[in-house]
Amino acid sequence: MSADDRLKELGLTLPEVPTPVATYVSFKQVGDMIYLSGQGPKRADGTYPTGKVGADVTIEQAYEHAKQTGLGLLAAMKKAAGSLDKVEIVKLLGMVNAAPDFSDHPKVINGCSDLFVAVLGDRGRHARSAVGMGSLPNRMTVEIEVIVKVHP
Repeated sequence: MSADDRLKELGLTLPEVPTPVATYVSFKQVGDMIYLSGQGPKRADGTYPTGKVGADVTIEQAYEHAKQTGLGLLAAMKKAAGSLDKVEIVKLLGMVNAAPDFSDHPKVINGCSDLFVAVLGDRGRHARSAVGMGSLPNRMTVEIEVIVKVHP
């Protein structure tokens, strides 16, 4: 089953790839590797869910924000590689806008990791870091960047 078929089966659609807001690109391909710029859980109206996870935002809400971020990253991968069936996730860095005493960062970033495995199967499994930050751009709850290998 193709990745696009899995997305349909899951009832998910990919958003438009966001236009960079500063001096950078959405992705950079070097050889068979694609480096994706960090993205957050951008809503259709262009806003982001905001707040500190563990204070203003629950783990469950932030998990969904990470999943939404993952959809945006999949859209960028598809644009870069031409097809999601060509990509393999190598490394993911998940950043959580966390309250000072919050310690469940991996549970939040699982929203993105679980999505990648559901859509890409074994090629969605990856090395990962999940860390807490004192703040993130636009006060968004999560930001995630990914490194992808492209297969012929």
